[in-house]
Amino acid sequence: MKKALMAAAALVALPVMAQAQTPSSGVYIGAEGGLNWLLNTTVTGQQVGGAGTQFQVGVSPQTGWAAGGKIGYDFVGPRVEIEGVYRQNQTNLSANNFNTNFGTAGTSIGQLGILANLLYDFAPGSTITPYVGAGAGVGFVDGSGSLNSTVFAYQGIIGLGWNVDTNFRVDLDGRYYGTSNPTVAGTTWTNSNFSVMLGLTLKFGAPAPAVAPPPPPAPAAPSFIVFFDWDRSNLSAQALNTIKQAAGAYKTKGSARVTATGHTDKSGPDSYNMALSLRRANTVKDALVREGVPATAISVIGKGETQPLVQTADGVREPQNRRVEIVIQ
Repeated sequence: MKKALMAAAALVALPVMAQAQTPSSGVYIGAEGGLNWLLNTTVTGQQVGGAGTQFQVGVSPQTGWAAGGKIGYDFVGPRVEIEGVYRQNQTNLSANNFNTNFGTAGTSIGQLGILANLLYDFAPGSTITPYVGAGAGVGFVDGSGSLNSTVFAYQGIIGLGWNVDTNFRVDLDGRYYGTSNPTVAGTTWTNSNFSVMLGLTLKFGAPAPAVAPPPPPAPAAPSFIVFFDWDRSNLSAQALNTIKQAAGAYKTKGSARVTATGHTDKSGPDSYNMALSLRRANTVKDALVREGVPATAISVIGKGETQPLVQTADGVREPQNRRVEIVIQ
């Protein structure tokens, strides 16, 4: 018994935390089975025909077996489930050991436990996850061939789960299972068990689909700025070089629309500035045509002083505002 307890504790302590698939919540069903040890106990009852004569017999059960199934819901970490497990152990007794109402069926004890369990996986996203749990419910115990003693049942669980994939899991756990004292055919005893169980679980439903990354932003349209002297629409050498670069960008695209938008600073009348911005935009268009850009591909817009690059008071001569913006789309 001590060796079994130590083995279960060693399994729980294994530091195996390799990453598995992304877990998902869902309903699961499972089957389980293993070994059960009914701990040493004392059977108390009355002798047959003994006019109330009491007896006590120490019982050292043999190693027995346990098997059952479960259905539950996994919240990814916490789990809740309903479980039914039947256990059976031989008692090393026969009808000749004592003359009681326990009868010849006292050679074995069977018990069915139906419990609601609450469990917690400490690393649900890992391949190997330790877990603990506790349960409570109703038990049915027999010592005479039928489950005719109804008792309160409870258990504690500690184990390891192997997440084979997102839907299939293998569990190995040790558990203490106990009940209130059963009474069968006028006899009673303390009912404490230790079990080692191997379980197979199938979870329904696929994991939540991964969220697709947002599409990359569209590349910004190439743009160029040509600056002008005050009250001028002629092009400087630097402006001509900028226009040449813009024409090269147009040719790289192969097919595009070019917009030349003229601007002025806030010195001078509004109407004059609007006309000046158009002259500047047309000057840039003509230079682009000379660099090989088709005139039909170029749109000319005049904004006057309505969209300054640098905010100024009215009448201020600001070089950054005297410009034509070339955008290639």
